[in-house]
Amino acid sequence: MNLLSLLLSLFLSLNLSSAQLRRNFYAGSFPNVEQIVRNALGQKIQQSSITVPVVLRLYFYDCFVNGCDASVMIESTKYNKAEKDHPDNLSLSGDGFDAIVKAKQALDAVPNCRNKVSCADIITIATRDVVNIVGGPWYDVELGRLDGLSSTAASVEGMLPQPTDDVNKLTSHFAKNGLSLDDMIHGVKKDPSINATYLPQLKDLCPKDVDPRKEIFMDPIRPGKFDNVYYQNLQQGRGLFKSDQALFTDPRSKPTVNLWASNGQLYNQAFVNSMIKLGRVGVKTGRD
Repeated sequence: MNLLSLLLSLFLSLNLSSAQLRRNFYAGSFPNVEQIVRNALGQKIQQSSITVPVVLRLYFYDCFVNGCDASVMIESTKYNKAEKDHPDNLSLSGDGFDAIVKAKQALDAVPNCRNKVSCADIITIATRDVVNIVGGPWYDVELGRLDGLSSTAASVEGMLPQPTDDVNKLTSHFAKNGLSLDDMIHGVKKDPSINATYLPQLKDLCPKDVDPRKEIFMDPIRPGKFDNVYYQNLQQGRGLFKSDQALFTDPRSKPTVNLWASNGQLYNQAFVNSMIKLGRVGVKTGRD
């Protein structure tokens, strides 16, 4: 193979995954796909308000391990420990998985939709919908993903950011997936920059004897609402995790935090751009 052919082959293989994604992918065959998913998500949110953040988190955790292929949904067997059972994924809420299952069941109840829409696309649509339902921006999602068939706990190791990561580590995790610093800015360990009144509040909410029924919101001011208040909280030293507050204390990310804290419209547009980029990570094609 000559050099030109080799370069062309590499170019095509690198761009095939994003080339297959397009808006209105199912419009010709299943035009009601997105509405069916949205209706299912609306019903789930009425049952459990925590559905909104946990679906968003599920999408992120799926895409960062083997790409956006729904492999995080696959159950472990006696022969294989799957992604969802890796220690880093044990905190993923059952409500997130249940929301995707209910959306798939709603689609499969329509004869011409049954097993025709990938779980990877369902997660992508659902993530957009939960954000929009609580006041976030609406955006057209790119669809056409295939579901991955491989899911191992070993593949999760070292792939997900940790609550104690600094900006260097966070940026490295995102860069591995083709995402920028701006894309990334999107026991309670005492952080010297944490708000002095916020820390005792967290200690009261997080007793030594863990209660799995307790919910701690990352935004203590306007929980359950999509807006830019999270960044305003960081300006006040109210980041829940060390990795959150680092976004404000690090000089590389601080200007973006300040910009988004002051301009919700700019933040919304940046969020949409980052979510579309995230949805292109590791998309499966053909026999993958």
